[in-house]
Amino acid sequence: MKKSFYHGLAAGALAVIAAIIYNQVYQLVLGTDFSKILNPATLVSANIIGGIIISLGYFMFTKMVKRNTDVWFNAALTIFTFASLIIPISISLPLDITQPELFLGLAVPLHLFPQLFWLTSKPLFKDE
Repeated sequence: MKKSFYHGLAAGALAVIAAIIYNQVYQLVLGTDFSKILNPATLVSANIIGGIIISLGYFMFTKMVKRNTDVWFNAALTIFTFASLIIPISISLPLDITQPELFLGLAVPLHLFPQLFWLTSKPLFKDE
């Protein structure tokens, strides 16, 4: 559990860094301001919590599935991640937000960062 938890924290921390950079670049390049919805505190908490939830899911999955655990977990994680995209798609933005049509271009990639960094950092936390 300990190694899985640290993996989740590391993946979340890497996702935070990438999310803050992506958020700044996206809003600078397109001249938008979604800071009422996605601010640094939101990005930090969402990515750290996302990494921890993934690590808890992995821990529980390893207890239930004994063969090809990583393959099945990665498949389940991908399915759940894509299913969870309904969250940014269904958000109603405040009426004073300009260019609301650009929100999905920001929110959807950010939503994928915890999974991306979990899968990328997995070899660093592999059991011997």
